[in-house]
Amino acid sequence: MKLSDQQKSALTDITGPKGVIIDADSAPYLTEWRDRWPGKTPLILAPATTGEVSKIVGQCHDHGIGITPQGGNTGLVGGQIPHGEILITCKRLNQIREVSALNNTISVDAGVTLTQAQSAAKNADRLFPLSIGSEGSCQVGGAISTNAGGVNVIRYGNMRDLVLGIEAVLPNGDIWNGLNALRKNNTGYDLKHLFIGGEGTLGIVTGATLKVFPRPQETVTAFAAVPDPQAAVDLLSHMQDATGGLATSFELMSDFMVDLVMQNISGMRRLLADRSAWYVLMEFSTGRAGGLKASVESILSGAYERGLISDATIAENGTQADQFWALRHNAAPAMAKDPARSVKCDISVPIHRVPGFLDAADERVKQQAPGARIVAFGHIGDGNIHYDVLGPENQDQSGFTKIRSTLELSIHDIVVAYEGSISAEHGIGVLKRDELKTRKSPVELAMMQAVKQALDPKGIMNPGKLL
Repeated sequence: MKLSDQQKSALTDITGPKGVIIDADSAPYLTEWRDRWPGKTPLILAPATTGEVSKIVGQCHDHGIGITPQGGNTGLVGGQIPHGEILITCKRLNQIREVSALNNTISVDAGVTLTQAQSAAKNADRLFPLSIGSEGSCQVGGAISTNAGGVNVIRYGNMRDLVLGIEAVLPNGDIWNGLNALRKNNTGYDLKHLFIGGEGTLGIVTGATLKVFPRPQETVTAFAAVPDPQAAVDLLSHMQDATGGLATSFELMSDFMVDLVMQNISGMRRLLADRSAWYVLMEFSTGRAGGLKASVESILSGAYERGLISDATIAENGTQADQFWALRHNAAPAMAKDPARSVKCDISVPIHRVPGFLDAADERVKQQAPGARIVAFGHIGDGNIHYDVLGPENQDQSGFTKIRSTLELSIHDIVVAYEGSISAEHGIGVLKRDELKTRKSPVELAMMQAVKQALDPKGIMNPGKLL
């Protein structure tokens, strides 16, 4: 897309020089983590207020100029990368608007990072629980637009469950002030849900009111060896029943994933003396200090007697807990350091179907890609498994490269057979846009397209993404 000098001047006048990203500084906004979708844009703008966003979008609407909104540029499906549209980065929309300990809410600009939101809540002795690997740079607006999940979904839900209200600029430039802090508001359609997971295709989120919670007074982190995924699912049920639902996180890791981290990330160590085919990293928290650790120890002893675990260890302090979590959080960086090509599937199935899915998917990979290495890990507490496949080690990758797309579709076929989703928390973006048309029913697609047409008839908002 080309902008006339007049159009470019009118848009840059809205933000002033501080809100214009010049060509020499544009690279970080036009590349993404996997280097799969190089971007291009005639203009990058960084508005500082909702009013500036409104004026920019209004002008783009009048002249049919496409817009790609971008948060922290941590997305993994290409939804935040422009392909000729102007890019609006929300990085200067970075104010904490209000924190209410009494109402258990925090209101923030869309460009506030998750870490900043967590810190602001902590300063008020509250917890904002959304936690993902990129939380230091991931912004609230992007997390809303992709309906981010993370490690605490089992206890607190994903972003959709944490949003009470939204402020957004619509595709014609109008500002919708849906920024309420109400937990009950039965006055018709709950319009905020159109923007949660909407990937910027229906407007630009500029602010949000989010739920916060009382800070836990005691947290216990444990790491256990389990014989197989079925035992992990049984262990989850056992621990939830016995603790009264106090599990905050419940993560599944294969032994091969742990091996990969050991090999490719310095400073890592194994947490248990004996190896096992699978491991579970679990965390529990309560609002009362004292007694939780002893309770978890006792419950794990019972799990051992039932054959659900073969060994376990509990972190003695926060430093040890961080070491436990380092194994899990370094899975993706460890894979990135492997020279082989990969297939990365962000999927979910009902929790009780996880073991069956893994067996079926493993068998399919062995048939289609002999010698390929399976890296399975993720949030078994909510059924979200990151099922990744690395090409054969120390071999020519050309053969594996040729079948990557076919293999991914085959894995997704199994996901659908097990009543799951081909995108659990990363979104659709560019990566899965075409496939979505084959996975959604015609009725669902028609409903989504009707909403898009009603709000964005000119199709200027994040074109080429999601739909």
